[in-house]
Amino acid sequence: MLTSIRTSPAAVAVPIVAAFIASSIAVALALWAGSDLIQQSQFAARWTARASFLVFLVVYTASAMVRLFPAPATKAVLRRRRQWGLGFALSHTIHLAALINYLALSGEQRPPGVLIGGGLGYALMFAMALTSNDTSQRMLGRWWKRLHRVGIHYIWFIFLFSYAGRLADTDRIWTGLVFTPLALAALGLRLAARFGSSRRGRAPATG
Repeated sequence: MLTSIRTSPAAVAVPIVAAFIASSIAVALALWAGSDLIQQSQFAARWTARASFLVFLVVYTASAMVRLFPAPATKAVLRRRRQWGLGFALSHTIHLAALINYLALSGEQRPPGVLIGGGLGYALMFAMALTSNDTSQRMLGRWWKRLHRVGIHYIWFIFLFSYAGRLADTDRIWTGLVFTPLALAALGLRLAARFGSSRRGRAPATG
């Protein structure tokens, strides 16, 4: 009997493969655009972060998009939200490798606060990735939901904080102007879906 595309291994792997391709393209463009090894590694760190952020937005807004815009496409994304989350973990790990490579080549130092805040984000991301399975969900019980709720909002905050900081940097202000509104819009979608659903739930029955 033929396996449905909705449950086939190929369908399950699509989000992870898409995230890997996005990060690979970012690295390839960085190697092409950079004038030397340090600049190439710098571009790779920056552009893989942007690629993983776009993948993260898919994960962050998946449930809200279904509530606000129910359609086959949004429902398909929500069904594969776990795989999109794993895809984000993969793409952001590629970013981490690119960032470490840049820091090693350039000798640039990051403030302790940035290292601690970013390190906590990665710890939460890896914890979420390792527990993105039914067995972990059953074992952790209510703590599974708490971990993933805290983790996804903390990672969102790190992205927002990072891109909002670009607004004060004249050399990178356009990055902030593009990605800061995207982060805020993603939060707006979640809030609209949550409070919109609450209002509908409180509406009196008619007829």
